[in-house]
Amino acid sequence: MTSGNKIRFGFIAALWFALCYLLLTRAAKIDFMVIFSIIASGIIVFVPLYKKYLKK
Repeated sequence: MTSGNKIRFGFIAALWFALCYLLLTRAAKIDFMVIFSIIASGIIVFVPLYKKYLKK
């Protein structure tokens, strides 16, 4: 991974963590659907990044 890719990966991860934090703090109650949406979004965001940058 080049330094540009590391910065891009870190920025996407920080943005995802910030959005998850907002979701957890703004939710009326934390139930299965909130946890499921966080896990599903993590899979959607990080699996393609893993395959593109880290699997090589």
